Amino acid sequence: MELAEKKAMVVGLGESGLAVVRFLRAHGARVRVNDRRDAEAIGDAATEAERLGAELVLGGHPEAAFEGLDLIVVSPGVPPLPVLDLAERRGVPVISEVELAARFIDAPIVAITGTNGKSTVTTLIGEMAARLGRPVFIGGNLGRPMIEAAGSDAGSEQGLVIVELSSFQLERVSQMKAHLAVLLNVSADHLDRYPSFGDYAAAKARIFERQTERDFAIVPADAPDIHELIKNGGTVVLFGGRGGEVRVVDGALVDTRSPLRVPISELKIRGSHNVSNACAAALAARLLGVPAEDIASTLREFGGLPHRMQFVRSIDGIEYIDDSKATNVGASVASIDGLAGLDGKIVLIAGGVDKGGSYEPLRQRMLDRGRAIVLLGEAAPLIERAFADSSLDSRRASSMAEAVGQAAALAQAGDVVLLAPACSSFDMFRSYAERGDQFQRAVQSLGEQA
Repeated sequence: MELAEKKAMVVGLGESGLAVVRFLRAHGARVRVNDRRDAEAIGDAATEAERLGAELVLGGHPEAAFEGLDLIVVSPGVPPLPVLDLAERRGVPVISEVELAARFIDAPIVAITGTNGKSTVTTLIGEMAARLGRPVFIGGNLGRPMIEAAGSDAGSEQGLVIVELSSFQLERVSQMKAHLAVLLNVSADHLDRYPSFGDYAAAKARIFERQTERDFAIVPADAPDIHELIKNGGTVVLFGGRGGEVRVVDGALVDTRSPLRVPISELKIRGSHNVSNACAAALAARLLGVPAEDIASTLREFGGLPHRMQFVRSIDGIEYIDDSKATNVGASVASIDGLAGLDGKIVLIAGGVDKGGSYEPLRQRMLDRGRAIVLLGEAAPLIERAFADSSLDSRRASSMAEAVGQAAALAQAGDVVLLAPACSSFDMFRSYAERGDQFQRAVQSLGEQA
């Protein structure tokens, strides 16, 4: 793909958008940047893009700015826009940052998606693959934009590129091919963006496109609905469940095709969903050629990622767990399921920006396992209505500190206070990470007062 002197538009000036600007300018393209926000709202990224020589068109999406272009690269957070549809009708390629990156990467690509667990699995596979001694890039939706792998040692034929991909990032891929494509699970999410659950699932399934029989489509054994999504994927291999090549047998994670055997009790990450994540990662690593002993060592050493079922502390016999990354109902349900065997009950802190799904699965789990629910943010009335006829104590809070205080007062010895919001964070916080940080600070303050 020749970029020199091409007229390229980057839509959306977040972290990945700015990385694309750098890449395009380094390859001689003439770059224009478009964002609905103004320069003040964008901040340093606008200054940096201008310093790199990009023309800025901010504050909206004027049709005139999209004329005379050779290429448009769309950042993942950008919703469908009429100007993009018009450009495509005019024959202008409209691609994602991931698609652009893939065209300049020679390394095998390991791509991981799913509604929940993809960051954990991406990190685990990356740490296992690093034991091979090859240059490894770990990024995508997890952090570093995939475009940064292009031209690096990890992006060469000798390297490996391991990326977490969201449904948004997969919407505009056409030539990207994943040597290993991992789809962990699909549950209702982002229905504020997609017309239906089927559209959301179809976006996830794009991860399998362009695979050949030499590539691998890695999916859960106990999810036939996911198997049906694989139309043009590679060789299907299963994890977990009864038929998975890597699954739990007699209390241990085992690989039926290698010597790998790790007792579940030796894993540091908590929750049954994380056992499933570990199975998926171990299977992918074995397919990459990682020896069983290195996979086992990584599984025993990996302590999980921040804000993902992260134990904060125990006070007066009550455990406090931060799963702020549980930004949809399915993730919150998985958090509760991951606490199987708990002697007490769960006091749940939930709420934020509603994503369009039903809260009924969460209600059912909390009726079985919960003591009370403390609600925050815009979605509080919706969740409150879903729990209206239940026996659970339901409270509202105006801040995270207040929510933690109320949850602590409601909990009893042996209980868990669980932050698993089932919603995105952007009504009250900059990110799920900030939300989790505030939860942890509030918990620590409880400890200081005790």
